[in-house]
Amino acid sequence: MAKLVKGVFLGILNVVFIWTALFLYSSEAYLVLVLLLLGAALVNFVFISERAYPYRYLLPAAFFMILLVVYPIVYTVYVSVTNYGTGNILTKEQVITQLQERRILDAEAGNYTYQAYRDGEGQLWFVFTGPQGELLLGHAGELTPVQEGDARLARLAEFTELARADLVRATNEISALSFALDEARQLQMRNINYFGVYRPQYQYSRERDELLDLESGIIYQPVLGYFQAPDGTRLTPGFREIIGFHNFSKLLTNPQVTGPFIRVFIWTVQWALLSVATTFSVGLFLAILLNDPHLRLRRFYRSVLILPYAVPAFISALIWRGLFHTELGVINRVLQATIGSGVPWLQDPVWAKVALVILNLWLGFPYMMIVCLGALQSIDVEMYEAALVDGASSWQQFRHITLPLLMVSVGPLLISSFSFNFNNFSVIYLLTRGRPPIVGAQTPAGHTDILISYTYRLAFESGRGVDYGLASAVTLVIFLITGAITFFNFRFTGALEEVRKNV
Repeated sequence: MAKLVKGVFLGILNVVFIWTALFLYSSEAYLVLVLLLLGAALVNFVFISERAYPYRYLLPAAFFMILLVVYPIVYTVYVSVTNYGTGNILTKEQVITQLQERRILDAEAGNYTYQAYRDGEGQLWFVFTGPQGELLLGHAGELTPVQEGDARLARLAEFTELARADLVRATNEISALSFALDEARQLQMRNINYFGVYRPQYQYSRERDELLDLESGIIYQPVLGYFQAPDGTRLTPGFREIIGFHNFSKLLTNPQVTGPFIRVFIWTVQWALLSVATTFSVGLFLAILLNDPHLRLRRFYRSVLILPYAVPAFISALIWRGLFHTELGVINRVLQATIGSGVPWLQDPVWAKVALVILNLWLGFPYMMIVCLGALQSIDVEMYEAALVDGASSWQQFRHITLPLLMVSVGPLLISSFSFNFNNFSVIYLLTRGRPPIVGAQTPAGHTDILISYTYRLAFESGRGVDYGLASAVTLVIFLITGAITFFNFRFTGALEEVRKNV
């Protein structure tokens, strides 16, 4: 029975593999096709061979790890070394096809007058009269020379001839039609009265990998994802191309990119440090107060102070955005009633950063309070009793007993919190959206942008279009920084374990 189930499962899986492989082959996605075939062979080997039996349990986890972790990383690295973005979405072959399909009017060929008819099935028929009086019957993109009295012309009498008003209403339909006059030239609608002869504007040479403008004689060669003339003029659209470390060098050498990037990076570090410092300080202070056994209503205070942690962060952020509103916000109304003036919370760069720190403090202190409260309750009371006997003050007890032992448990969490706030996209985007903007920046950078929100805006909110290549380069920088923080976290955790042994 087990073999039957395994056989049915493999049969269904192989049918899916074959169907996907045929689709990839028809789409000319050969690299993905090869990877699919290798994966299919590996799956069949693991489930058929008895020697590979242990790997059956590792295969699903490995598959999802490759799909959800390895592949996104590899693809991000690939995009970071390309010019992928607005204006460079298509492949080179697609761009060449588009440019070769562009046509210009051949003024020397003259104009063709026409009469249009619609048959019983709604299809259009045309009778064109050329500059020399020649007649052409046009239908379904094809032209047929005819003479006066031709039976095919007589057949048009059975159709409905379009009056001028009908031609105006059908302008969009007619202008989309083209009729092959010869191998290169086509008849296309020029205006409501005439059709004109249009010829190709560009000709591509695969041997020389260049594009010739048949009208001006200018030769365009591929340069960084565009066909470019000797004077620097570029044809659009461009195409995707590997440009090496150009995006990374842009981050380091282009002042209009480097300046905003450095400012965003510095604020990202400041933001993460301020977030950790404020939430930990307030959380620890409240935890010390709530850890006092003589405090009345301790359970009530704990329940109330944990409420900000229970409310979803995006709801809290939107509520605080309303509270910080310059004209209608409650905070500014209170300030105007007390000191006579409000604060431009979301318009001024400094006050916008202050507003973000306040919001994140509201969201983060309950978590720190809970963690610190648990860590405080795990410290042996006998240590404090011994310290009192030795004459230690409250500050000395905190400095030499509470804080070192607290850091053993909380230290790794502080580093993890720093890493989390380093990429805390939701708070930044929901409250300020990275605004106010940095004046003169070539990229969409704001004073309150952190690297992750800056990357998002590079990819999706640039006024001149998206730049996936540059956004991926910034993403890799974030990945390296976060990886370094994680490495430091492991080292710091080991150092704290030594502290535990010595206390």
